Amino acid sequence: MCVLTFLPSANSGYILTNNRDESLDRPKAIPPKKYLIHGTQVICPKDTHAGGTWMATSDDFTVCLLNGAFENHIHTPPYRQSRGQVILDFFKFDTIDDFVSNYSFENIQNFTLVIIEHKESLKICELRWDGSQLYSTTKNPQEAHIWSSATLYSQEIRTEREHWFADFRVQNPNFTPELIMEFHQHGGAGDARTDMRINRDGEFITQCILQVVKQHQYLSFSFLDLLSEQELLYRVL
Repeated sequence: MCVLTFLPSANSGYILTNNRDESLDRPKAIPPKKYLIHGTQVICPKDTHAGGTWMATSDDFTVCLLNGAFENHIHTPPYRQSRGQVILDFFKFDTIDDFVSNYSFENIQNFTLVIIEHKESLKICELRWDGSQLYSTTKNPQEAHIWSSATLYSQEIRTEREHWFADFRVQNPNFTPELIMEFHQHGGAGDARTDMRINRDGEFITQCILQVVKQHQYLSFSFLDLLSEQELLYRVL
């Protein structure tokens, strides 16, 4: 929901890792498990407050949502639905183009949606909804990418995180999923308010880290609960 990294690996594989930064006043999320969503088997966590999710994986897609589009925006409720419902609604559609053309984005709060398609070939689509207009961009799946929530982090901090991520790749050319999880826990400059794992006065913290790893025909979905220091691992065909 708040920071997301993508790293390509051999044979059209990838490692996608996400930190969820959230208020401790918000109820703890339900750990990821399998659901049948619009006829599709999906693994995802659930937000107990609004019933949506911020990251979900099926046989063909992994979808992740970050709050905000390009810059922080003014919160003007009521909204038609939670942003976390957008990911669940995505699985009503067979293709990204079908979703973009036919989904109603009206009266949903600003967000960035990253869609990884892993059918015959690897594709990345980035959608940014600024509250009135949808912007669609295709990203190179052979390059590394990082996204940070525009509602939580200024452009300066987002740029700084890009530098941390670039330094990590230089220092770890033979990166592993475990090393990336370490980066998501400990990367930064020693400022708990802006590091990869945040703690803002014990009120707003990184609650969990999710990671999807695609290797050959296999997908694994890891969930690290930082509130209880418990880790779950799912492996699916």
